[in-house]
Amino acid sequence: MPVPFRTVRISPRLVTAAAGAGLSAVLECQMLTKPALFLRIEGAALLVISLLGYRETHSSWLLFAVLLLVPDISMAGYLAGVKIGAAVYNLAHTMAGPFVIFTYSILAAHFFLLPYGLIWSAHIGMDRTLGFGLKYPTRFNDTHLQRV
Repeated sequence: MPVPFRTVRISPRLVTAAAGAGLSAVLECQMLTKPALFLRIEGAALLVISLLGYRETHSSWLLFAVLLLVPDISMAGYLAGVKIGAAVYNLAHTMAGPFVIFTYSILAAHFFLLPYGLIWSAHIGMDRTLGFGLKYPTRFNDTHLQRV
């Protein structure tokens, strides 16, 4: 014998209270209230993806090791002052440069450039994982990962 369906009315207050309790439980989660931790995890993911992509290019790991820290030469911009230094450093430590290399190498079929973009993105991922973020034009130690 089939069981008849029964209509159950739920109070809108009960739904609101349940949703509020669920939201507060989510907001109480320690990880969700620490964006710097999210950014570090994102950096680690970028590093791993870059390493895996580099492995697929079958390029020299010696080349990788030699060029990994090249973007840090941009710190020399601080010799011209804090504002210029932060701008130069940030330009070398955003994904815009590697994306330009990726896009050009794929569209122009110059695949020999891919390893360089992957080394650059690996550097950025490594920096984010270690907590080195983009710089504010106040002083070298003020980064977006520390102020978040």
